[in-house]
Amino acid sequence: MNLRFGLLLASLLLASCVTPSPPAVEMPHAAVLPLALDDNFQFRKFKRFLNQLDLFLPTKSETLIFERNRASFGALSADEVRQRQGTIFDFFWRARRPADITIRFEYRQEKLGNAVRAQETSVQNAHGNMKTTFAVVGDNFHWDGPVTAWRCLLIENNRIVALKQSYLWK
Repeated sequence: MNLRFGLLLASLLLASCVTPSPPAVEMPHAAVLPLALDDNFQFRKFKRFLNQLDLFLPTKSETLIFERNRASFGALSADEVRQRQGTIFDFFWRARRPADITIRFEYRQEKLGNAVRAQETSVQNAHGNMKTTFAVVGDNFHWDGPVTAWRCLLIENNRIVALKQSYLWK
């Protein structure tokens, strides 16, 4: 009896875990879409991490040390470490019903002025709690500067059903 209960509890916990989405693809042009917000889709929270080694202050916080090491994990050469420097955004969102969702991350960078860049990825049959990561790293970060304003969109059938944006987004 205890084994069955343990297996049931484990399966429920795994079903409620955050599901990562596939890697994002940079878009040369982002189309303007109509706004049709839907309560079935919502952003829960977001996390932004600036991985820039020259800005790191010494710390004894194990959480910060772990996050810094995770961002550069696997980099063997100085060039690989440089290509992983930049800003990493994690968006946590929820779909209350199954749907094919496209997640688009639009952003402006310091040296590009009002030019908008975009990255997007798609999730087929999205349902439940999801996590999507976007990264502005490497040459994109070093040449064009840090992200100054951003917004993230959940798109279903070419309509924006949920959005989250920074204070500076116009």
